[in-house]
Amino acid sequence: MRLLYKVLLWLLLPYILLRLLWRARKQPEYLSHVGERFGFYPQHDGKPLIWLHAVSVGETRATQSLVARLRAAHPDHRILLTHATPTGRSTGEQLYGDHVLRAYLPYDYPFSVSRFLRHFDPQLGILMETEIWPNLIRAAHEQGVPLLLLNARMSEKSARGYARFAGLTRNALEQLSAVAAQTDDDAARLTALGARNVSVMGNLKFDIEAPSVMLTLGRWLRMQFGAGRKVFLAASTREGEEALLLDALSPYLAGADWLLVIVPRHPQRFAEVAAMLEQRGIAYQRRSEDLAVDPSIRVVLGDSMGEMFAYYAAADLAFIGGSLQPCGGQNLIEACAVGTPVLVGPHTYNFAEATRLAVAAGAACQVRDADRLVAEVQRLLGDENALSAMRQGCAGFVAANRGATDAALNIVSSFLSE
Repeated sequence: MRLLYKVLLWLLLPYILLRLLWRARKQPEYLSHVGERFGFYPQHDGKPLIWLHAVSVGETRATQSLVARLRAAHPDHRILLTHATPTGRSTGEQLYGDHVLRAYLPYDYPFSVSRFLRHFDPQLGILMETEIWPNLIRAAHEQGVPLLLLNARMSEKSARGYARFAGLTRNALEQLSAVAAQTDDDAARLTALGARNVSVMGNLKFDIEAPSVMLTLGRWLRMQFGAGRKVFLAASTREGEEALLLDALSPYLAGADWLLVIVPRHPQRFAEVAAMLEQRGIAYQRRSEDLAVDPSIRVVLGDSMGEMFAYYAAADLAFIGGSLQPCGGQNLIEACAVGTPVLVGPHTYNFAEATRLAVAAGAACQVRDADRLVAEVQRLLGDENALSAMRQGCAGFVAANRGATDAALNIVSSFLSE
């Protein structure tokens, strides 16, 4: 199975290069630092490194509390943060500036991952959430680099996929030094797939504090949106969801006394959503214009990066994207952390436990489709008592689930001390 995996990787190489070119059409940053994706990096200062891998935006944001604690507990170490996407890398830069090193994790070719490990020589590696790369894990094991899988999640759907390659998956998971899962269910699935030394740490995303600069920006956005106007935020929407929302909302938008703010998940889709609004004849304004929103405007297109906390802080109610379409949902914890009640669709398998807890706490409401979503928007934006109760539910939901950073730091420190 390992040999087959290596052969498939080599066969996929032309496709990987073409995919980079294809994605660069809408996001030119994909053609930057291409050498890093094959293990070629600039020199660094040689200080001992703690390496964290966070694929994209969500995983990178989840590292905030852990990175802060690691820097305080191990001041003699540099933090190396690796990513797979330009948006993840950009988020790392926004969050940490020059306080951490940033690079792309190389593709899982034996030569590239070995070169990566030799170049940076980390004392410890941390993979975030669901990152199982057989050649990388094997190379770290052979070079004596303890490799941890923290904040780990494994949905039923993902577990079925990994189980199709049971031997390869088991071999990789067995070579991890430790696994700390978000929930008991995640831990059970990872153990069944072959992971050893598995514990439950909770979810790091509960420990994220909204940056003060984002809360200030949120107040400013609220003034631009209209201080006396309710705001419904469609956050991190995925392809197909904007059309569903606009079709369901169209009978109400013209006479609505509230503002719809749409923030697509991926920046390369800003133009697509703008065209969708224009085709429907809906008057809209772009966030990038940085102007007060005229009362006649019903929709604002959130075409900015790194401001999601500010959008949440400016909203009265938020729909979390990726859940109306079968994409598994996005992180609802950030909205709840600033006290913004949440609506989610039926597809939340990426955040199943967080969604269950949020609904149970009264912080979130789950709906079956876009029509039911719109009905809830109408009900909640017209009922301040109901919104207030959900805000209280948000506070309880987040407070009751903090503490994952302490668990993660204890695991990391135990390996560093060894």
